[in-house]
Amino acid sequence: MKSLNILLVEDDMIELMKFNRVVGGLDVIHNIIEANNGEEALNKLEDKANLPDVIFLDLNMPKVNGIEFLKILKNDDVLKYIPAVILTTSSNERDLVECYKIGIAGYIMKPLKYEDYVTKIESLLLYWGINELKKN
Repeated sequence: MKSLNILLVEDDMIELMKFNRVVGGLDVIHNIIEANNGEEALNKLEDKANLPDVIFLDLNMPKVNGIEFLKILKNDDVLKYIPAVILTTSSNERDLVECYKIGIAGYIMKPLKYEDYVTKIESLLLYWGINELKKN
């Protein structure tokens, strides 16, 4: 499995710490770039020479929310190829359908149990670590 550059777009500090804790405990060292909202994430994506391999994105955020961020991402000729995976507590069916219409790579519900969260994050990183990703 290869090391990934991950953009984590999340406004909840506990969720950021939890994600970093899981990723830090893995055998493969991944690089995590954090953004606290969609606006901050878009600013980080302006550096087209240093793009992430995959984006993990919360939906409910201030300023630019997850769906607004996705629409901007998928309308950009360079950024649209970056896989975006939703990591959310929202079980809203409209959100799920809207995200898939926009072109997400996955929609993952954050489980309540930490062990289940670890399993999901490890599985996602394993998948994207072996998946062939488009390079610029």
